[in-house]
Amino acid sequence: MYDIAIVGAGINGCSMAYELHKEGKKVILFDMDGIASGGSGAAGAFISPKFSKSGELKEILGEAFTYSMTFYEKNFPECFKKSPLLHIAKDEAEAQTLKEYKEKTSLELLSLSSELNESVSINAGIVDAKSMCEAMVKGVKLVKQKVESLVYDDTVWVINESYSVKEVVLATGAYEGVIKEPYLELRGVWGHRIDIKTTTNNPHSIHQFVSISPSEHGELAIGATHNVHYHPQKNADAYDINSGREELLEKASRSIELENVEVIRDYMGLRSGSFDYMPLIGRVVLSSETLLNKTLNFKVKKADYSEYEYYPNLYMINGSGGYGFVLAPYLANILKSYITGSDKISDRVSPARFFARWAKKNDNILI
Repeated sequence: MYDIAIVGAGINGCSMAYELHKEGKKVILFDMDGIASGGSGAAGAFISPKFSKSGELKEILGEAFTYSMTFYEKNFPECFKKSPLLHIAKDEAEAQTLKEYKEKTSLELLSLSSELNESVSINAGIVDAKSMCEAMVKGVKLVKQKVESLVYDDTVWVINESYSVKEVVLATGAYEGVIKEPYLELRGVWGHRIDIKTTTNNPHSIHQFVSISPSEHGELAIGATHNVHYHPQKNADAYDINSGREELLEKASRSIELENVEVIRDYMGLRSGSFDYMPLIGRVVLSSETLLNKTLNFKVKKADYSEYEYYPNLYMINGSGGYGFVLAPYLANILKSYITGSDKISDRVSPARFFARWAKKNDNILI
């Protein structure tokens, strides 16, 4: 019997495994292809805030950036490297946004210069994606298989008819999950990153049309493209790797002159993003049972999520988009505190918000 099972071994799942294992929980981790085999393994894994004027996502990413910079440096310094980050505007509209950002931010700004439009430079970091995920799950039982069945039976979850656990955390990203709920839709964003050899020396991270890592031993990473039209479980044709490489190199060349380039490694995977761009953490609404409650008015402007029915001892962490390595440690700490009973989760990131919107829009399905 395990205390908690985590389904999905990307950065979200591995961060949860680390937090819960540290709490003394007996944790088992499932992934169909292994550690960081999906979108997390293909990530550039740059630790950066969101450079925008305002909004809830900017706020939560600002908090997560500060938290995760300290978290990585303290707990996994061997997989984390501090580096100055230069964010260059793509166009005039973004240049204006960056100008306003610099006027209001509390972060220390660096004086790195750029001849390309308006820019912002701060102290940031970059993570070795796969090594970080592997380091996080040391001491955790890993089962390399797809979760085909998840059944709740007499206070216990049974996984694949073989493993009994008290609680479950779903961290499956945009890949097909074992829990099918109509309101839980995630945007699958296919990502491609490359490592290259080049005689060009790049002293810092550059973010513009793509992200470019600092040079190390004559190599640097370029990532990642964001393809919302390709899904490995839905598209019949295979992804065109050569076309993806060309796109990455062309976009990178708009920011920096690359000389004597040789592509040496490719990383590809599916990221998950929510339709309101905010992450999802917390309990999962059981829609069939909630809809049976005739006392609920699904047309209210502000729903009371506490009135809904939820799957017992089932949670999720998902929807980080291109900020997985920024958000994961921060969100995992919040969810860990909730699971262990010492904190609550804000409605702004609760998966229940999507059920509320879905039920309001689809009142004809109410039974």
